[in-house]
Amino acid sequence: MVSIRDKNIDDCLQAVADALAKYEEQHANAEIEVYRQNSASIRVRIVDSDFDGVSKADRHDIIWAFVENLPEDQQAEISVLLLLTPDELKMSFANFEFDHPIPSRL
Repeated sequence: MVSIRDKNIDDCLQAVADALAKYEEQHANAEIEVYRQNSASIRVRIVDSDFDGVSKADRHDIIWAFVENLPEDQQAEISVLLLLTPDELKMSFANFEFDHPIPSRL
């Protein structure tokens, strides 16, 4: 199940989570979390052992295939797409920022 960190879930955030749930259905070990950083920004993190040996560009291509059917304005709100293997999780500065975001002024 895609984890939505926010208490106030808007339509756009829910649409992104629903699109990514289709990826999760095909990748049982994937852990997906989404949240809204501010009124114009959604952050996504997918940790999946299936990314092992897959280039970062190819990982993005795989995931964008699941969100490309969303309206363009909803796609544009995805500001962070963090795609990591479990081993990469520990060493990723971007992962630290995902877990401990700097407060937004928006």
